[in-house]
Amino acid sequence: MAAKGKWAQGIQPRNFKWVMNDVLAVCERPGGYGVNHRRVRRQEEIIWVREQGFSPVISIVASPANLHNYDELGVTWVHRPFGNHEDLTAYLSAFLPELKALITSRHKVLVHGEELGDRISGLVGAYLVWSRILPDGPQAIALTEKLLERQLGPLGREMVAVALAMPPAQ
Repeated sequence: MAAKGKWAQGIQPRNFKWVMNDVLAVCERPGGYGVNHRRVRRQEEIIWVREQGFSPVISIVASPANLHNYDELGVTWVHRPFGNHEDLTAYLSAFLPELKALITSRHKVLVHGEELGDRISGLVGAYLVWSRILPDGPQAIALTEKLLERQLGPLGREMVAVALAMPPAQ
């Protein structure tokens, strides 16, 4: 079988970061967000996601806009909207076990929000402490900041604290 050309492989989404190599990654929304969103870039980034074998892609974007593009390009996705006034305990109590189940069953998971900001960073830190990969909040915050190359703000830190107060992963 001939190797695919460079353009057939797509382009890596902006701010793509591995949390757990070949298992869990995060990035900003394919195609960008707001006025910077580009349809052609979205398509090229979704092609890259497909070619890397991510299944599913979890979108935490509040709106379901453009999720149909995953279907068009044969990429499995789930929508877990994270709104501005979300009850963190309720959201994390549903999201974290679902993420763990996907990871445990050997899925290669990509989580994206509008941007690689506090919501995504907070989910990463929360997962690290809830799943007991790391034993405490400060370590989870420090590792998350190092992996994602950004500081956790108040929302991200609150998510880590909420995850610490939840019953641990089984």
